[in-house]
Amino acid sequence: MAGETINSKSSTVLETLREDTTFEKFLEKDFDAKGYANNVIQSRAIGECLEKLADGVRLLDKELHSQVVTRHEDLLQQATGIETLEGVLQMMTSRITSLQLSIERIHQQISDPYEKIRTRTSQLRRLQTTCDLLRRVIRISYLTKRLESQLKGGVKETTKAAQSLNELGYLMEGVDLSGIEVLDKDIDWIKNARKEVTSQAQNMLTQGMETQNQTQVATALQVFHNLGSLQQTVETYVQSLREDLKSTIANTLDIQNLMYAQNTNSAPGRAAIPAPGNTAMWRATLWTGMEKLMDKIYSCCGKVHHVLKVLSKKRDPVTHVCFMQEILKENKKSGILTFWESITITLREEFTGAAQKSPFLKQAFEGEYPKLLRLYNELWTRLQQFVNTGNPSNVYTGGVADVVYGLFHLYQDTHTSPEDFLKNSLSGFENAYLSRSLSRLFDPINLVFPAGAQAPPSRDEVAGIVKTIASELNVANVDASLSVSVSRNVEKTIQLYTAKSEQLLVTSADAYQVEMDISGAQQKNSVIVNMLYEMHQATTKILGNISFPKHAKEAISIALKDLLALIENAVEPLLLSMQKRMEEIVYKIHSEDFSNVQLSVNISDTPEAPCSSYINELQDFITHVNRNVLSLYNCGDFLVNRLNFMAARVLHVFVRHVSLLRNLGEGGKLRLAADMAQVRGSFSLRKGGILRGV
Repeated sequence: MAGETINSKSSTVLETLREDTTFEKFLEKDFDAKGYANNVIQSRAIGECLEKLADGVRLLDKELHSQVVTRHEDLLQQATGIETLEGVLQMMTSRITSLQLSIERIHQQISDPYEKIRTRTSQLRRLQTTCDLLRRVIRISYLTKRLESQLKGGVKETTKAAQSLNELGYLMEGVDLSGIEVLDKDIDWIKNARKEVTSQAQNMLTQGMETQNQTQVATALQVFHNLGSLQQTVETYVQSLREDLKSTIANTLDIQNLMYAQNTNSAPGRAAIPAPGNTAMWRATLWTGMEKLMDKIYSCCGKVHHVLKVLSKKRDPVTHVCFMQEILKENKKSGILTFWESITITLREEFTGAAQKSPFLKQAFEGEYPKLLRLYNELWTRLQQFVNTGNPSNVYTGGVADVVYGLFHLYQDTHTSPEDFLKNSLSGFENAYLSRSLSRLFDPINLVFPAGAQAPPSRDEVAGIVKTIASELNVANVDASLSVSVSRNVEKTIQLYTAKSEQLLVTSADAYQVEMDISGAQQKNSVIVNMLYEMHQATTKILGNISFPKHAKEAISIALKDLLALIENAVEPLLLSMQKRMEEIVYKIHSEDFSNVQLSVNISDTPEAPCSSYINELQDFITHVNRNVLSLYNCGDFLVNRLNFMAARVLHVFVRHVSLLRNLGEGGKLRLAADMAQVRGSFSLRKGGILRGV
């Protein structure tokens, strides 16, 4: 309650001061005493202002006195706490001073031993460095003398000399040995000795690769391994083979080199196009160079394969680590394992670039692509020996390998064939050749069937088409995949010929009439059918004479089936007309009278039994068809089955209608028997004579 009373009094005093215009200014935050005094002086109301201010001071003194009286106990407690705090601060000050004195004493006790330890440690480090340097000097001197004796031992001591050089390199690595008089001459001599050993090993490696001497190659690799440069040496050697092969490819495809080979007096800068009449000579030179290029590729692949074999088998005699593991330690797909892929990429790039630069090379490779492909196939056949990495004749027998690496090792567990890499480099030329091949196959057909022509092809024209087909198939027979591709072109060719022939077929009524004389439409259709059949027979004969892949023959066989289907569709309406007419003649059997008791003539007076009129009509029709219709067709083998089916159908109709006859007399029976004999004879004659003559 007292606190609330005091607060209410304080608020009352503040309200009183705030309501007074004189004291209101003193409550403002930005009150300026000097400004207020100047205003009072200028207003000349100094006395009143002083009196007013005195009243305000008295009011505030009274309020302060009231506050002190009311809160005197709290104020006394705070004064006592201040005295206690001063005592605590004095105590802490004395303790801090004592701590500083203790630290000074400890510092004096530690600093001297520390300086001594630091000095002795520095001395020890220098002694150790000196001792290490002395040990290195002693060891270098010893190894230098040993190296001198090893170098005098010749090639047999090369591996040991390389090991000594490797240790010397380790001793001199990261250490400044300059200024040591004992070693100045030795260091220069060691550098020269390293160059000499490296040169000897390089010569040994080169000689071993040329002669395929596995012992020399293994010794050279051991030297480089001892020198610590095995991986670098192998990569450098493989890279040199790549560059050499790339240079050979570029020189082989350089049109200027071909020109110089033909004319040594040719000056630089002449046109890179052979003169008319010299194309054959240029191409002969080109293909001779291509054969040499294939030999070069085989040689390089053989060298890489040989190195891989030795690396797979050779182990360090000290650590027993396989050299191939050392090569693949940092790079699982080392350049030596991707050598084959890099060759195929180089071939594709160089061949494509050369063809773009020279129209002659482009025309040669596209026009004679089978010849180029044959060279590739022969190369791949020679490279087959590198596929079997387990061949004892191709491995180094100086150790045991966990994995025997070969030229095509990366492709053993993949679906990608190394042969595909090789042939893919010629994909551009293959597509161009197939396009040209299709054009060559279509050209004779387009000449035989010009736009708007209605005349059927002649035998010579069909023979020309077949000759073109045989030529393309024979040329493509150098490669199975090319044979399949060309066979698809042949399939398209046969389909085109079939479609063109189908457009010429006449389907009007006069093409299938069989009672009147032969019409022009029938003659035209017969020629078309004969030429279709001749095309089929000639193509079938070609397939029988050429050893072709199964897929290639299947593609052509499908087109030949379509051709036979067209022949069947062309002759089927005619055969149906013949069958219908013969059935109509057989129906006339019901117009005959077979109720006679005896024959109208005496059989003894007539050597041949009499027959009915419809039989004579049937025989005349068969003779007409045989002489005038079927004789037009030269596809007897194709028509045999269909004619036999037609004959069987007519005989079936005849027997069925004979069985329907009633009121047969003895004479009628004998005449009917004579009719049957004549029908049988007619169709037997047809089977034995007419069908053979078709």
